[in-house]
Amino acid sequence: MVGASKQYRNFVLILLTIVYGFNFIDRQIMGILAPFIQKDLGLTNTELGLLIGLAFAVFYTFVAIPIAWLADRYNRVNILSIALATWSGFTALTGLANNFIQIGLARMGVGIGEAGGSPPSHSIISDLFPKEERASALGVYSMGIPIGIMAAYFVTASLMGSGDDVDWRRIFIVLGLTGIGLAVIVKLVLKEPVRGAMELNQGTEIKKPPFKESLKELIKIPAWWAMCFGIAFGSFVSYAKSAFQTKYLVTLDPSFDFQTLVIILGIMNGTTYAAGAFFGARLADKWGKRDVRAYGWLPAISIGLALPVALITWWVPSIEVHLVFATLFLLLIGIYLGPSFAIAQTLAPIHMRAMSTALFFFILNMIALGGGPTFAGWIMDLFKESYNELESVRYAMTVTSIFFIPSVISFLLVAKVLPRDWKAAEERNLKLAK
Repeated sequence: MVGASKQYRNFVLILLTIVYGFNFIDRQIMGILAPFIQKDLGLTNTELGLLIGLAFAVFYTFVAIPIAWLADRYNRVNILSIALATWSGFTALTGLANNFIQIGLARMGVGIGEAGGSPPSHSIISDLFPKEERASALGVYSMGIPIGIMAAYFVTASLMGSGDDVDWRRIFIVLGLTGIGLAVIVKLVLKEPVRGAMELNQGTEIKKPPFKESLKELIKIPAWWAMCFGIAFGSFVSYAKSAFQTKYLVTLDPSFDFQTLVIILGIMNGTTYAAGAFFGARLADKWGKRDVRAYGWLPAISIGLALPVALITWWVPSIEVHLVFATLFLLLIGIYLGPSFAIAQTLAPIHMRAMSTALFFFILNMIALGGGPTFAGWIMDLFKESYNELESVRYAMTVTSIFFIPSVISFLLVAKVLPRDWKAAEERNLKLAK
């Protein structure tokens, strides 16, 4: 696969982006259908937050590490196709749940399957695109997030049923079966690329030091750690917002047509969030050619601007005004994805790229996905003791938005230490090639 054509590289990138989109369809659908699942199963806000957050994230993050170890040593295409089939199967089972325990077990299964999605995908992309194009390629890949979220809203709108009768069970089953079909396609059409093809000379054998030695080398990179915490605290707010936005809007104006609402939210995520991810990655690559500190500066600026927008979003008087500020919010938080993914791959040893992604997502998802919705749901129930439903959501999301501050600080630290770590990564890869 050394010297793969541009057409093939782009085809692989598009297919992996679609797979990543399915990853986020299965996550986002819980937040979209939250009011109806909560009502049908009699769940509290805390239980709902646990389902969307911690129950999924714990298994997702811990299982990702051994899967990444396998992906750094065995066929990544096989691992990805099995993972996709697994999480899609459990997505279908989610639609059969009748209580909190059953749906919790199904979400745990989804988390186990999705753990095998990003590590092999990031590693494959890094072996198809040189480091000068890697942020752009991973920025395109990260567009699977807004594309998947948009698709989740559109699927909900098309399969929800009529009036207030939202058939949330059918939606989960249809999505799960479709994902299993996609897993078959991935297995049949993708080929395993040569590891380190973009850094090493053709025919060079990668020298693999012991796993513990490589792991110690990875976790001693300051810019890598700062990037992980930067994107984790930024996504803490983003995941909480996604988990409870639908609930907030239904509470803000119960008369607003729900089907129309989910279509609008889908378009927003598929355009502005995707645009932020795409242009953020391209700008990072262009700016980064002159100064690699741009990979830290750009996320810090975008998240710093997102904080006041986030606060305003929850306190406006109508759904229409909320959607205007939410659109700007989506644009800003999409910008940090490409630069962060590029740092995770470029700073990692070549034989540790899947593991780098797994550890990166371990930190990201334990803090963001596990903490964001869970924290927001818990504090929402606390505020309900003193405020009505609408005000409890507003106060809870205001407190949650403050987590953008440590995110900005972390990315400023990235900008400070990245030049040294970037240079060290280049020198390390040269040694591996000898």
